[in-house]
Amino acid sequence: MLKKFFSKNNDKAEMSFFDHLEDLRWHIVRSVLAIVAFSIFGFLYTQEILDNVIFGPTNASFPSYRALCSIGHFFGLGDALCITPEKVTFLNYKMVGQIMLQFKLAFIIGFVCAFPYIFWEFWRFVKPALKEKELKGARGVIFWVSLQFFMGIFFAYFLMLPFTINFLASYKVTDKAVNQFFIDDYFDLVSQIVLGMGLLFELPVLVFFLTKFGLITPKFLRSYRRHAIVVILVLAAVITPPDIVDQLIVFTPLYLLYEISIFISKKALRDRQKKTETVEEVEEWS
Repeated sequence: MLKKFFSKNNDKAEMSFFDHLEDLRWHIVRSVLAIVAFSIFGFLYTQEILDNVIFGPTNASFPSYRALCSIGHFFGLGDALCITPEKVTFLNYKMVGQIMLQFKLAFIIGFVCAFPYIFWEFWRFVKPALKEKELKGARGVIFWVSLQFFMGIFFAYFLMLPFTINFLASYKVTDKAVNQFFIDDYFDLVSQIVLGMGLLFELPVLVFFLTKFGLITPKFLRSYRRHAIVVILVLAAVITPPDIVDQLIVFTPLYLLYEISIFISKKALRDRQKKTETVEEVEEWS
């Protein structure tokens, strides 16, 4: 059993359908065990993670506030980028609310920390179905996928969350209502933004493979550039206060991500065309 659990199967291409299902099951099992292992860490240090990480953007000592203020002063913007965090009060309205919060936190920590290993298991499963040329083109994919994922998480946590949380905490339509937030809603908002941006930053990698498989082209991405700009502008306007400087801070990296995807698509298409031409030349001479 243990030998089967840790072994690598080099004959996957010749396996039957049920053998593939069995192999996939073990990849999933190992991924789940990795999540559980890291979740134990999150479960044991729940209070430290909540106080210093999850609730970090609500603290005046959050590093992004000092960094943004220094950047604003450096470029002569005065206090335009200086943010004084709103005082936020959190409520728990369920008897098992904090217990469930601990389990949700542990799972999120487990998934984020285990993400490179999870993708490695996924790559091991699909790798035997790829041709040798495709494997050469996908060299280093685990590193790039993991890097993009964590870049998205850091971008969302250190840049998007401070603007989003303070805008929502300070937004009022009447002074007769006091903003108090359920802790579950806050945690769900933080995890959705952070994980969502982590996955969104996989766009260049996704574009690379879609171009390799002939599903999209750089021309397609360029033709929808205006639509992408509108979507990104709306996204930046929603998650930031109505201030053009703050919106540009969020808009710029997301737009650059789209332009990088176009460049990557162009390069992937060029490599694909070269390989096609090489195959055609070999067929002509054979």
